[in-house]
Amino acid sequence: MDQVQSDVANLTISANVLWVLIAGFMVFFMQAGFALVETGFTRAKNVAHTMMMNMMVFCIGAIGYWICGFAFQFGAVNHTYPETAISASQASPAWAFSPITLGAWGDSLTTGLRFGEQWGVLGLSGFFLQGVSLSAAGIFAFFLFQMVFMDTAATIPTGSGAERMKFLGFVFMGFWVSMFIYPLVGNWVWGGGWLANLGRTMGLGNGAADFAGSGVVHMTGGAIGLATALVIGPRLGRFNEDGTSNAIPGHNIPMGVLGTIILFFGWFGFNPGSALGIQGAFINLVSLAAVNTLLAGAAGGLSAMVYMWVFGPGKKPDPSMSVNGILAGLVAVTAPCAFIESWAAFVIGLVAGILVCLAAFGLEKAKIDDPVGAVPVHFFCGLWGVLSVGIFASGNPDTAAWNGMDQAVTGLLYGGGFGQLAAQLFEALAVFGAAFGLSYVFFQILNSLGILRSEAKAEVIGLDIPEMGARGYWEGAHPNLKSVFD
Repeated sequence: MDQVQSDVANLTISANVLWVLIAGFMVFFMQAGFALVETGFTRAKNVAHTMMMNMMVFCIGAIGYWICGFAFQFGAVNHTYPETAISASQASPAWAFSPITLGAWGDSLTTGLRFGEQWGVLGLSGFFLQGVSLSAAGIFAFFLFQMVFMDTAATIPTGSGAERMKFLGFVFMGFWVSMFIYPLVGNWVWGGGWLANLGRTMGLGNGAADFAGSGVVHMTGGAIGLATALVIGPRLGRFNEDGTSNAIPGHNIPMGVLGTIILFFGWFGFNPGSALGIQGAFINLVSLAAVNTLLAGAAGGLSAMVYMWVFGPGKKPDPSMSVNGILAGLVAVTAPCAFIESWAAFVIGLVAGILVCLAAFGLEKAKIDDPVGAVPVHFFCGLWGVLSVGIFASGNPDTAAWNGMDQAVTGLLYGGGFGQLAAQLFEALAVFGAAFGLSYVFFQILNSLGILRSEAKAEVIGLDIPEMGARGYWEGAHPNLKSVFD
């Protein structure tokens, strides 16, 4: 009997680890989607440059996250919960590693910067993955899964800075995100940090509850993207002195649409994979997150299409904004996807699809240039997603013990009061303050050194030759290129 129980336990762990790996591989494939969307919505003369940023951000991010990002994010997690010995029914993926799925940290990975037991700020162990046993399959799977999440946040600012960012400045940005700013925010919410513990310290619901990262990933990436756009300034010719704007259309709408479909597919790894397991109660979270992801993405695309058709400048179902509506719905449901009922996912997606249109028009009026709509999609709709947990969370019993609290995540509409909404607001403010504020200062330093913004001549002829030394297209292969290289 003991052998049977041991075999069942091993199979359970193996299935959970396998699911985390598969979901991580799906999230990695989202990199192709981001590359196609950003490249399709920018001009043909910058194709090699934009594609190169989307490829190399993964390589840069992987190394930076291995060096110190993972340690900063999760290296203090056992110190936050030294007494943790939870059962399978209580295993909560939000508060670090579920022992059922991933095993325990090594004894050395227990140091961090914190003020009291529940006010963790930064992990300080596990650099270069040192101290992790070579047989710790669950921890290595978790590292891969968390690394591709970080890479999503690091990719977002490449869209807001496209067509006028120096490649060297992009390299610095990639290391900045992967080594420090994303792990800092991630520690607060997912690494047992102070935002996760607001339920314990201040009685605010379950603390900040962000199932798959509307705040940790998308708001963070969007806030960094906003800082990038503000510091780097608009593209030449985007705005006129009288305050009017000039449209700079992308060169390949089919490429952008295909990228969106790839991203939609990858989101089924992004959100359901964040359950960090598939056995037992985890399968409920996986299935619920998958359906809610589907509904919110579809609703976002629908509402953005209708909004542009009825209220847009051209009174047509604009393809670019429809694409961003889909992404907006997916971003918004990322935080609440396992906490809400299906009707709420539909509503969250509908609101996000309209919000992304309004945010895009608002940025344009403010003369902030974002070539692909990264800030409206990821920052504003990420903010909506974070807050929506505090409104729509239905008290799903499978989220009992979330962040170590003896209760399920419950929002305002289901009798949870304002506590959970307040915790979500704390998360939103903290993400914006850290990710935007610190990144703005960092990028100002880079820009003052001449590292961030490309030269005007390079921008006019396109960044492919000056920055990459290679063209994305043969010079006669696209109409936008015929006069560029004469």
